[in-house]
Amino acid sequence: MPQQGVIGLIGGMSWESSAEYYRIINQAIRKRLGGSHSARCLMWSFDFGEIEALQHAGRWDDATRLMIEAAQRLERGGADFFLLCTNTMHRMADQVAAAVRIPLLHIADPTAERIRVAGIERVGLLGTAFTMEHDFYKGRLQRQFGLDVVVPEADDRALVHRVIYHELVQSRIEPSSRAAFAAVITRLVERGADAIILGCTEIMLLVRPEDSPVPLFDTTRLHGKRPWTARWQVIPSRRPNRCVRGMCTTHASPIASRIERWKCSSAFS
Repeated sequence: MPQQGVIGLIGGMSWESSAEYYRIINQAIRKRLGGSHSARCLMWSFDFGEIEALQHAGRWDDATRLMIEAAQRLERGGADFFLLCTNTMHRMADQVAAAVRIPLLHIADPTAERIRVAGIERVGLLGTAFTMEHDFYKGRLQRQFGLDVVVPEADDRALVHRVIYHELVQSRIEPSSRAAFAAVITRLVERGADAIILGCTEIMLLVRPEDSPVPLFDTTRLHGKRPWTARWQVIPSRRPNRCVRGMCTTHASPIASRIERWKCSSAFS
């Protein structure tokens, strides 16, 4: 069996959800390979207190620099591709992806693809205020996948944001907040949402399927399982000119037949 590629994870935003990523990824491997198999992965974990301060101060350029540095650390460490384990910090996904030669697996894409397969067009979006209000996330869902995205009204957005930052990233799971989120979801459904995107990686710690009258699409779980989809191909070891998706990232030409490729789909479901 060919050796696994190395997954890079930019985590710590928050560590609670990064722990879920680690569990989801390793469970996917064990399910397919059995025994004591686990993931070959690298994680750069931030002090989220520092990142949160930059977010709320609007210092996005400084935050972008830190995300780029993390991606470059993973690349130097041997990662074949990487995941940014947070929805909000995909605000700078394009800049981060452009700064390295290994591919970024965008968090919105597997969720949007699953929604389209389900035949759903109008979705409600829950997340931080940055994710719900800025265009970087909604815009991608709308422009690239044709989804009609509904976000909560202002008071509900403030509630969701507060619970994320004051409770979920601090490992607090409050029944009252679960009920409040269920009410927000109900109001989104009343406005025509046929499904709900859990667009913050911590929301899955709070909201359960039974809390919603419509399907929930958990970005954490779907993103964590993304490396094992048939679309992604990575080579099994470090090479001078790393090639992904059948193209040489240095020369933008097809991979020569002498370079062995490893298909994730051949090893994982």
